[in-house]
Amino acid sequence: MDVAITGCSGLVGSALADALHQRGDRVVPVMRGTGLGLRWDPAAGVIDAAGFDGLDAVVHLAGEGIGDKKWTPEQKQRILDSRVRGTELLASTLAGLDRAPGVFVSASAIGWYGNRGDEELTEQSPPGPAADFLVDVCCKWEAATAPAQVAGIRTVHLRTGIVLSAKGGALARMIVPFKLGLGGRIGSGLQYMSWIAIDDEVGAILHALDEASVTGAVNATAPNPSTNTVFTKTLGHVLHRPTKLPTPLAPLKVMFGKEMVQHLLVNGQRVLPERLGATGFEFRYPDLDSALHALL
Repeated sequence: MDVAITGCSGLVGSALADALHQRGDRVVPVMRGTGLGLRWDPAAGVIDAAGFDGLDAVVHLAGEGIGDKKWTPEQKQRILDSRVRGTELLASTLAGLDRAPGVFVSASAIGWYGNRGDEELTEQSPPGPAADFLVDVCCKWEAATAPAQVAGIRTVHLRTGIVLSAKGGALARMIVPFKLGLGGRIGSGLQYMSWIAIDDEVGAILHALDEASVTGAVNATAPNPSTNTVFTKTLGHVLHRPTKLPTPLAPLKVMFGKEMVQHLLVNGQRVLPERLGATGFEFRYPDLDSALHALL
């Protein structure tokens, strides 16, 4: 397959590119700057449309990081715009091609469901309240793929959970404090963390590319989400470190703001990958203990 990838240099994008290369596919990076691959600039509405003509698939992973900077009004707008504008530009471009790709896998996130306590959530569950920032972002993000769907391109909304990797993301940021014995539950510890190992995240994308029955919303989360307390204890056990002291939230709220801390650390979703299971996907790491041992 000839597969174009936006966000190719990110944690998931780089791992996906490696996996595609290993199985003999051709990867076409979509980048803002010059170099090998296709050029685009979502903010300016610029894209190398002709370069997408005849490709087999497009995987759209690009977007402003949600946990990298404090959520000022300006940063929240960047988070929204980077997803909606980029997706709209890409979907509209693909829809207008003479030889459009057969499949368009567009990233989304489990933030679509909002803060739902211990409710079991599948792809059939309704979105959270529109007033929730991440719910609003995810709903508009997914809606932006409409031109591709209308054009008959098989479109997949990959609702990804917390991607676990020692090379980056949430887990990589946890390793040092946990090794120092400073890891502890966050808040009540009862909030669910719907996670997925990086190998299974890549595997889910490959499954979406290859399996024609996969369409619409797909939860990219392991089948056994854990509460923050269980996650904390399991990570401490794997690293052979104590986890008795709760993580103080006050300093985090000063650094990142109350809203960001509430959404990303205190809130939670218990998300189940019903669609992946129904279409025959098999997880390499369905439980947290095996995943963390393999990753660390």
